[in-house]
Amino acid sequence: MSISISSTLPAPSFAPASASAKPAPAQPVQPTTNASADTVRLSESQQVHQLYNQGQAVSQIASNLSLTVSVVNSYLGITSSS
Repeated sequence: MSISISSTLPAPSFAPASASAKPAPAQPVQPTTNASADTVRLSESQQVHQLYNQGQAVSQIASNLSLTVSVVNSYLGITSSS
């Protein structure tokens, strides 16, 4: 059994670059401004849980998120012992 392989593609020809040939100007790269693709919006409850897990006190969380302490406690499932 014999196998014959032939090339059907022509050999590439390289012409020397002419000194008068000017390369095409490079196009500036435009940064993408789709900030919403990289943004995650957390609900109030999720923000409270995240800040609490980071070690913030309930009063700090309430102050930072403009919530009452009772709202923060309710998000965290903390009941007052009265």
